Amino acid sequence: MEGQKQEDNEYIFRSLYPSVPIPDKLTLPEFVLQGVEEYTENVAFVEAVTGKAVTYGDVVRDTKRLAKALTSLGLRKGQVMVVVLPNVAEYGIIALGIMSAGGVFSGANPTALVSEIKKQVEASGARGIITDATNYEKVKTLGLPVIVLGEEKIEGAVNWKDLLEAGDKSGDTDNEEILQTDLSNLCSTLFSVRSEMIGQIVTLGLIPFFHIYGIVGICCATMKNKGKVVAMSRYDLRIFLNALIAHEVSFAPIVPPIILNLVKNPIVDEFDLSKLKLQSVMTAAAPLAPELLTAFEAKFPNVQVQEAYGLTEHSCITLTHGDPEKGQAIAKRNSVGFILPNLEVKFIDPDTGRSLPKNTSGELCVRSQCVMQGYFMNKEETDKTIDEQGWLHTGDIGYIDDDGDIFIVDRIKELIKYKGFQVAPAELEAILLTHPSVEDVAVVPLPDEEAGEIPAACVVINPKATEKEEDILNFVAANVAHYKKVRAVHFVDSIPKSLSGKIMRRLLRDKILSINKK
Repeated sequence: MEGQKQEDNEYIFRSLYPSVPIPDKLTLPEFVLQGVEEYTENVAFVEAVTGKAVTYGDVVRDTKRLAKALTSLGLRKGQVMVVVLPNVAEYGIIALGIMSAGGVFSGANPTALVSEIKKQVEASGARGIITDATNYEKVKTLGLPVIVLGEEKIEGAVNWKDLLEAGDKSGDTDNEEILQTDLSNLCSTLFSVRSEMIGQIVTLGLIPFFHIYGIVGICCATMKNKGKVVAMSRYDLRIFLNALIAHEVSFAPIVPPIILNLVKNPIVDEFDLSKLKLQSVMTAAAPLAPELLTAFEAKFPNVQVQEAYGLTEHSCITLTHGDPEKGQAIAKRNSVGFILPNLEVKFIDPDTGRSLPKNTSGELCVRSQCVMQGYFMNKEETDKTIDEQGWLHTGDIGYIDDDGDIFIVDRIKELIKYKGFQVAPAELEAILLTHPSVEDVAVVPLPDEEAGEIPAACVVINPKATEKEEDILNFVAANVAHYKKVRAVHFVDSIPKSLSGKIMRRLLRDKILSINKK
């Protein structure tokens, strides 16, 4: 129960709550589906728009069928299947089926361009792709077997139903891989769930399932609790509110821009909010502004607002709300919460690497069984992120207070968070530099009330060029997914750089902000 321990002149912080046991020799699918026998008639996933649903009985049966079929097709332990799908009712079956076959699930954004999906397929060494008819055109030329969901049979692709039927005729799989990382994180995250909540939770599945938050934090966590996931393939405020009311959603993981919509958009007033069964929302992916939190609580007084903090390389690290009936705390407003069980956290001086005491801002580092093994086939980046002692360096600046609540105040990493999506400035800069009129460029984040942050390009243009801001915006938009688009262009004389040649983004950002204030 000790929250802080000084070891070898290091300040190391741990959860205030006891460690939770991690099941031994269980795969993630086995862990998630434990005790499912009592819930086979319950709906596991339902699509908000179409009403298409799968029960827990369907999940168990088709997970086994898919695993057998994939094994018979040659998928072996550790080999990757890329899934290019929106949030659909079968998503949980697909992820669990791949893992049950010993394969590795790799979700891809279905709105990505062909070139982006190709890069993921090649980097992961994927052995096959699962998609739908809408996205088949994007993947058909990638040289891999493609499995297509839906009734339509497409020439050159494997039909989903035919594949499952083939699984009925295949032998058993022989997979004893222990997926310890995801088990550890699920156990830590779900430590406060009470037994009477099992089978009762209805979770909104709007966060993309191809994201770790979606597949682990929503799909796997809800299946472990035998609740129902209401899947939404895209965000639309009316569809969102209809889904909350019609499916009696009790828990909605969302992002701050949606909270802004709920507070300010007049469409909300078209709905009878007294019909809501919503008990709590959880925000992550971007900080929630204090004034926005206050406005939301005023409009939805019966809805508890929770925050979480995590990252793809580790998944969830902190939560703001435990279960008071179990003696667990509710963290302070505007913090990202307390440390989850089984985790260690420290804060270091970014320049010296020295660990720091309470109430002192530094880079947040975390160590646990949940830390990723590394970036696939990228030892250099892995070594930059995970040190020799096993500490994952998050790139976020924060501190822990006397009560064990963590506050995030800044970010070292240069990733831009646009509506919760990560946008890498270097990727956009590389694209812009291919434009014949662009001589130099830097992409920086600018604050935005709706999106959190937007990518803005500072462009050094050729003196003879005739391109306007719109031309540069359109050039980038034609080469990236929608969430990666540059949203503003500023023409500058030069890009400030350090002696080592590193772009001084903060200088550019501050200069733009000062101009905008005038």
